[in-house]
Amino acid sequence: MTEKDHEKLLDALLRVRKRIEQIKGRRESIGEQNTKSTLIDPVLLALGWNLEELEEVCREFRRKPQDNPVDYAFFMLRSPCLFVEAKALEKELHDRKWISQILGYATVVGVEWCVLTNGDEYRIYNSHATVDIDEKLFRVIRVSDQTQEKYTLDTLDLLSKNRMGEKLINALWKVHFVDHRVKAALVDILHNEDGALTRLVRKKIAGLSLAEIRDSLKRADFRVDFPVIATQEPTKPMTLQKGEKRTIKAPLGVKLTDLIHADFLKAPIEVECRYRKTTLKANIQEDGTVIFGGESYDSLSTAAGMARKSVIGAPPGRKYPQTNGWTFWKFPDPQTGQLKEIDNLRQHFLEKHGRSGKS
Repeated sequence: MTEKDHEKLLDALLRVRKRIEQIKGRRESIGEQNTKSTLIDPVLLALGWNLEELEEVCREFRRKPQDNPVDYAFFMLRSPCLFVEAKALEKELHDRKWISQILGYATVVGVEWCVLTNGDEYRIYNSHATVDIDEKLFRVIRVSDQTQEKYTLDTLDLLSKNRMGEKLINALWKVHFVDHRVKAALVDILHNEDGALTRLVRKKIAGLSLAEIRDSLKRADFRVDFPVIATQEPTKPMTLQKGEKRTIKAPLGVKLTDLIHADFLKAPIEVECRYRKTTLKANIQEDGTVIFGGESYDSLSTAAGMARKSVIGAPPGRKYPQTNGWTFWKFPDPQTGQLKEIDNLRQHFLEKHGRSGKS
């Protein structure tokens, strides 16, 4: 994003943020059409889309006359590349009916990227991902969340006309998707008494029995986290002088205990998720463990997987559905009382600590 584009988008976000505060302060119900005109259109314009050019942006798009319309369809080279479905500002976006609707339509038309928004919250989905609907979610941002401004700008920039043409979002999704699947596999290996892991550890350590190693692994506190990849401009290859070595600074991962120790999350605290018309609740303890259904789990994702299992059962060959606990569980914001994904706190922590390289 150029400096000019950055300033344009930032100016739009500041104006929209002010309008959101005014509307919520008056407790108005402005409806979907006003939400689009006053909150969504300014952001789309700042992202470089010409809302008056029908070959670029089509409102109420239908592939066939009998189809339900999509609020916005964006085109590159006369082919749809992005769908945006709008809801009124006062609406919550967790309803699976809305998510399934836009993802299903995008799949039929062949559009990979979808956005569900109420003018404040933006939820970006990859409709082509061959995973459960919850795992199709790529990123979530809120315009009104000032603590996440850089992350919000970077994420919205992925939806700009220029970035969609470059397909940067596809490259970042691949990293996100691969990291997510690798993490799930590692968590499964580390927490499910994998015999291969036990034997591997035994090869590295002489004098210990398999039983001793298994007991030790049960006591271990394993967590697997990957940092968020920043949406930076490509950099030129580094030119090294003869004999000079390149040093690569390792990114900082974030654990639940990091958020607790840094007072980003006050534990113990009850978290919840509305999933398939069922309200699921869990409790995060001071040591970072998560209690759900009377059982203690050492990660948000494991607890989330068990919570989903209580509703839909386990998939074939697995103990519970793979689930991103950071976006599944929500905590009550102490200032607004609204439920927010715990991933918001992780991104805030990264802004304050991870990306600066501080521990």
